[in-house]
Amino acid sequence: MQKILVTGGLGFIGSTLVDYLVNLDYDVTIVDNLSSPSSSLDYKNTLATYIIDDIRNIKSSYFTQKFDIIFHLSGLARIQPSFESPIEYVDVNINGTAIMSELAKNHNAKLIYASSSSINNGEYKTPYTFSKFGGEAVLNTWKECYDINASICRFYNVYGPREPKTGDYATVVSKFIHQYQKKDSLTIVGDGYQRRDFTHVNDIVIGILKVALHNTNGLFHLGRGINFSINELAAMFKYDNIKYIPLRKGEGDVTLSDYQQTFNDLKWRAEKNLEDYIKEVI
Repeated sequence: MQKILVTGGLGFIGSTLVDYLVNLDYDVTIVDNLSSPSSSLDYKNTLATYIIDDIRNIKSSYFTQKFDIIFHLSGLARIQPSFESPIEYVDVNINGTAIMSELAKNHNAKLIYASSSSINNGEYKTPYTFSKFGGEAVLNTWKECYDINASICRFYNVYGPREPKTGDYATVVSKFIHQYQKKDSLTIVGDGYQRRDFTHVNDIVIGILKVALHNTNGLFHLGRGINFSINELAAMFKYDNIKYIPLRKGEGDVTLSDYQQTFNDLKWRAEKNLEDYIKEVI
C-alpha cells in the first residue's frame, strides 16, 4: 500500500482528494492548519491520519514513516486577499513549497504541486500569481539541483461541493449559487465578458492522481478545455436579478487549458459539465 501525504487535506480540493484516495485504499496522512476559509474538521475521513499544523513547521523527522507521494495542495489562495498580505503569500506559497520539496527529496517521494492557471495571465500581475509561480520555480530548482521526482498541476477555476460560498475566497460559481439561493443579485465583476475555464473538483482529483502515477514529470494543465464568459455563467441560472460591479485589480481576461496536450500526456479529460452542475444545485 502506497503511503501518501496531502497538505491542505481539510480544504475544498484537498478533502475531496483525501476521500478519493482512501476509497482506493491508499494510506493517507494529512497536514492542515485550518487557516483556509474552505478548511473544516467536518471533512475529516475516519480512515486517514491528521496532523493539525502549519506546513512551514514540517521536517522529515516529524514523521515516523516514509511517503511515496506528496500532494502539496496547501497554501494561500485567491487574488484579491493577496494584495492585502503579499509577504504572507510569498512566505506560505514559496517557502512552504521549498519545505515540501526538501521533504520529497529526503523521502524520495514524488511531489505534486498544485499551482494556478492565473499565472497564464502574467506571473507578476498579483502577489498571489507571483507566489504560485515562485512555488513552481522552487520545485523546478529542486528538480534541477537534487533530481527530485516532481510535477506541477495548474488548476483552472475549480468548482464543486465544499467550496467557500462567501467572502474573498469564494469562487464566482459558489458566489452565484449563494446569491441565487438567498434571492440576492448575481454580482458580475466588470462587463462580464471575461472568460473562464471551469473544472469540477472530482475531475481535478482524478487528474492529479493520474499525474502522480504518470511515469514522467512536467507541467500539466488540468482544465475542461472549454471556457464561458461570466455573463454566460450567470445566464445558466435563468435569473433576471443581475448587478454589475467595478472590475477588480489583477483579474485576467481569459483562462483556457490546453486540453489536447493534457490528453496526449495523461489520457485524461475533465468530464463534468458546468451547466449540468448548476442545474443540479439550484
